[in-house]
Amino acid sequence: MSNPYTRRDFLALSALGLAAASARTTAVFAQPAAGKAPTPASTESEVWVTSHDRRLQRASSLTWLPASGSPGGQVIVLSPQKKYQEILGFGGAFTDAACYNFSQLSPSAREKLFHQLFHPSEMGLNVCRTCIGSSDYSRTAYSYDDGDADPDLKRFSINHDRTYILPTLREARAVNPDLFLFSSPWSPPGWMKANGSILGGSMERKHMASYANYFLKFLQDYEAAGVPVQAVTIQNEVDTGQDGLMPACIWPQEYEADFVANNLGPLFAQHGVKTKIWLIDHNYNLWGRAIGELETPGVRKYANAIAWHGYLGEPAWMSRVHEAYPDVQMYWTEGGPDYTDPNYGSDWTKWSTTFAGIFRNWCCSVTGWNLALDEHGKPNIGPFSCGGLVTINSQSKEISYSGQYWALAHYSRFLRRGCRHFDSQGGPAGINHVAFENPDGSRVMVLTNEGVAKRCIVRSSDKNAVMSLESNSVTTLVWR
Repeated sequence: MSNPYTRRDFLALSALGLAAASARTTAVFAQPAAGKAPTPASTESEVWVTSHDRRLQRASSLTWLPASGSPGGQVIVLSPQKKYQEILGFGGAFTDAACYNFSQLSPSAREKLFHQLFHPSEMGLNVCRTCIGSSDYSRTAYSYDDGDADPDLKRFSINHDRTYILPTLREARAVNPDLFLFSSPWSPPGWMKANGSILGGSMERKHMASYANYFLKFLQDYEAAGVPVQAVTIQNEVDTGQDGLMPACIWPQEYEADFVANNLGPLFAQHGVKTKIWLIDHNYNLWGRAIGELETPGVRKYANAIAWHGYLGEPAWMSRVHEAYPDVQMYWTEGGPDYTDPNYGSDWTKWSTTFAGIFRNWCCSVTGWNLALDEHGKPNIGPFSCGGLVTINSQSKEISYSGQYWALAHYSRFLRRGCRHFDSQGGPAGINHVAFENPDGSRVMVLTNEGVAKRCIVRSSDKNAVMSLESNSVTTLVWR
């Protein structure tokens, strides 16, 4: 992208000492006005950068300087007093495939990786997804009640998960006790569906009471196994059967609304289940369906949250739901890289731009897709070529990292549960930004530069920080 600065903008930047700044993010010192003593710097900020030659590396500290005059159009203006949604956290999916890959590591290697991924002093991943039965990223296709019709669920069993899924979840929560888990089914048992298979097809209304009990048994058995689950979605991707190529199930809008209002919600209430219910769990283009379900009598008594995927549509469409129902919470529950993409390991600006858009449109969390897959995107019984947040080589067990991982780290490493997104406006073209305030009062801003190297001013109250942003970079600024 071309540099958008006018000559006037350049002169304004130069007056703040930008001519002395290097191509990397550096400290900038004020030039005192004639006849006045130098003004001491008010605050120094941590700066962390991912670019072509570094990954989440600490750069030189940045100094906030006294500002004067009105900010121009190239200045990013922060308004911490304009606070928006509270942030729950960040994470990825503990699919059967991810848990299997984790289980193939030696205990010491897994301990090291889990510390890196989940410990609050590192990535701090704390909002993660599990699968109720198999997904496309499983070693086999299964539910917790396969076989002939079993409306009383006498066959129900989570024994499949006891080998490596439940141990993985317990180990992750031991590293981060604040781990929030939400769980999604890719399909009910085949006998509950019109096609009799967990591959594709659609839900049958006559089995809804049994399916509500299926959820209840899952939650009870997982809690008994030491893994309580804090939220569920009704169906992964309600609006597609994936051509019968993988575990999937179509849920018409009125079916999902009816199931929540008249089956699952009342059953949870009857048994005192505190697990939250999230609707939709599919792409942005279903914003109209989300509003329609929320309007359905009885639904909001039991479900007041929407789960979104990022594969189709625009993040801004989520704001249409917020405008209709400002108190409804929203969570971003799936989106992941393609391991065949040549930029799989370096597309951090793409993902950071995505995350900024998600938070600017009212989402409270970001959870990617598979936490870990092998170098061939396996195990995988479905038609897609997804990559993991990390890759665990099937032979050497060497671990490598996706661009999504590095982008996510620029957020999760510095943001704490309960932080609030606050307003940031303006700035040079090609710079995406989003800002937060942590519960301890520290502030965090993530700036994503998808183009050539640029310089910009960030203004907060009466202070300016002058930054040089590398090309194709993500920069996190942390200050008090």
